[in-house]
Formats: sequence, C-alpha cells, structure tokens
Amino acid sequence: MQAPEHHPAVARIEAAVARIEKAAANRAFVADSLARRHAALRSRMEEAVAVLDELIAREGQD
Repeated sequence: MQAPEHHPAVARIEAAVARIEKAAANRAFVADSLARRHAALRSRMEEAVAVLDELIAREGQD
C-alpha cells in the first residue's frame, strides 16, 4: 500500500481544495468589484438627483 502522502486520493483531494480556494478567491474579487461599481453608480445617481432637485426648485421660483 502507498504512503498516505503519495496516495492518488490525497492528490485528488489536494487538487480539489486548490480549485475550491481559487474559486473562492475569484468570487471574493468579483464581489468586491461589484461593490465598487455599485458605490460609483450610487454616487453618480445621487449627483444626478441633486441636479434635478435644483432644476425643479428653480422652476418653482418662476
């Protein structure tokens, strides 16, 4: 019988763990990227709404 560290099952398990770790890191990167994009969009929307509020306020003064 093969030593545990050289057993094919151990190699498959280690490869599976490596794939899981890579997928988890990729998912974290994607989530962070999405959060940054969301924050940027939210900021731009807040600016746009502020401009619209100003325009509406000016129209009400006329």
